[in-house]
Amino acid sequence: MKKMLNYGGWTCITLVIIGTVFFLYVNRGLAHKITPAQFTHLSLDEGNFEPIDSFAPGHIYGIGLAYAGHINETASEFNPDQDPPVFQKAVRSYIRGASSAVIPSQTELVQAGEQLEPGLGQLLDESHNPLPALLDYEVELAFVLLEDVDTKQLLDGTYIPKIGFFVANDLSARSLAILGEGQPNRHAYWGISKSFKGFTPVSQQVWIPNEFHADAIPIIRLQTLVNEEIRQDQLTSDLIYTPLQMLQAIHRTYPNRPLQKGDWVLTGTPGGVILSTPRWLVRTANLLGLDRFKKLANKTSEKEADKFLKPGDIVVCQGKGLGTVTTVIMEK
Repeated sequence: MKKMLNYGGWTCITLVIIGTVFFLYVNRGLAHKITPAQFTHLSLDEGNFEPIDSFAPGHIYGIGLAYAGHINETASEFNPDQDPPVFQKAVRSYIRGASSAVIPSQTELVQAGEQLEPGLGQLLDESHNPLPALLDYEVELAFVLLEDVDTKQLLDGTYIPKIGFFVANDLSARSLAILGEGQPNRHAYWGISKSFKGFTPVSQQVWIPNEFHADAIPIIRLQTLVNEEIRQDQLTSDLIYTPLQMLQAIHRTYPNRPLQKGDWVLTGTPGGVILSTPRWLVRTANLLGLDRFKKLANKTSEKEADKFLKPGDIVVCQGKGLGTVTTVIMEK
């Protein structure tokens, strides 16, 4: 009996040790400290506004994971020696000023997934029916190129971007983005999730500074309000990357495509989006080998899906002094 008690005691101690090690492992911090870039502060008094209609986009690029808060709430990794995620949004997603955004239907979601990954549509119809869009907001500081980019200067770091600034809401159908988990072209799924018609509503005007600097942005407060409740609230000075670094990352992602006058760049969103998962849970799911379809099933459960934007919601994205974008969420 004494041996059995001793054996049981050691078993309990072993389990406690294993549990403690597991807890510390999945809750460990990031390998690298997240530090905002050093910016030159542009005052909105030192520039002029022009109608955004004069700057219709050639291409729309998005920069992902550009604020510490968003990196942490999405349980993402960070390496300062690597480029940020870069993706492309369809130009058809652009819409100016106050507008509405229609939640994509299952048919539209399946068609978008099928276009990127043949055969995916059938898998979704068979295993995820119904498939909610999981519509989310992202307030962002955006800029437009006012001239073609000199690639040689861009790569050697001497290029000074001539850019104008505005405010954008980078709406996202998160269910499609989740399907990119573990895929080699993961960020392409981010792009299609944000490319539906009306998914890039922007402010009415572009602000153009009198002088241009490689590391210069207007330091303003970005906010998102949903039905008058503040969801995001951050200064642009907390951005991790400068416009020059973003342009360099875009060039490395799309090396055969020149950056040209009229191209838009959405610089990333602060923390406070709806899609948020504790880091320990993501790490545990990865250790257990949960695939993208199981992760999607978790997020599209009734309890989780109910957190996302619904018909009738009013989303206001604003950058103090720079502009406001109001979007009413609708369904077909």
